[in-house]
Amino acid sequence: MKRRRLLAALPIFAAPALAAAAPAPLRLNYLLSSALYGDLKLEQVLPEVAPAGCVGLDLWGKQHATHREEVDAIGVDAFEALLKKHAVQLVCSTRYPLGPFGLQPEMPLLKRLGGKLLVCASKGPKNVSGAEAKAGIREFLEAMKPHADAAAEHGLTIAIENHANALLYTPDSIRYWAELNTHPALGVAFAPHHLHEHVGEMPKLIRELGAKNLPFIYFQEYGIGSKQTVAKEIELQQLPGYGTLDYRPILAALREVGFGGYVEIFMHPTPRGLPMLPTPGEITSAINRSRDHIEGLLREVNA
Repeated sequence: MKRRRLLAALPIFAAPALAAAAPAPLRLNYLLSSALYGDLKLEQVLPEVAPAGCVGLDLWGKQHATHREEVDAIGVDAFEALLKKHAVQLVCSTRYPLGPFGLQPEMPLLKRLGGKLLVCASKGPKNVSGAEAKAGIREFLEAMKPHADAAAEHGLTIAIENHANALLYTPDSIRYWAELNTHPALGVAFAPHHLHEHVGEMPKLIRELGAKNLPFIYFQEYGIGSKQTVAKEIELQQLPGYGTLDYRPILAALREVGFGGYVEIFMHPTPRGLPMLPTPGEITSAINRSRDHIEGLLREVNA
């Protein structure tokens, strides 16, 4: 009898413990990528940040957009005035042309304007796995220490994208990053579209990286429109809700690790540097369709 009573009472005691163990609901902080607006002027792009449901701007330059070059042309004071005029927070500067070892000149500008993130790709042996990936990641992280230290001094985080034909690319290289990285100002800009051959591994990789290694994630899936000219409806299949990638396992993994970084709805027009669609309003509408899709899935994940 005592045993039966104990077993019957277990759910009563277990329920609060299970509730306490459940991860907190995931909330997403969206950034607006200026790359989606191509060569449109900043004066046309900045008013779209709030209507796109974004907390801030990710500033891109050539070859994907012209906005970082426009900042140089008009001057930082004028850019700061534009940000204030449109009540926009500059959060991120994406600076692939500088490379991971050339980011320090960008840091004072980003700090002045209240930014948080610098994004670029890695350097080292390409597309490596196994021991070669571990050695390459170890060497890269060591070389990045002075740059990460500088980022920390400026209140910034450097996010390195797992990009095709780069050191940080394969699942092995991402796992070794998770194992070896100890710098709080250095993380991964997680890119599902570069893991399209490893879709099933993405949630596990997110869990292995953990929130401390995940300051930023792209919401973009692989599509041929990122590499060749196709009909616009096919090109747009890189966007959430337009393509076929199921984001629920990704969102569930982000919730599980307590993700608190930034997310970005993203795609690559072909050729690079053009606006994703003809007008700012059309681009923002497409972003909102994708954001609505993600938020609908998020409600399921948080339920």
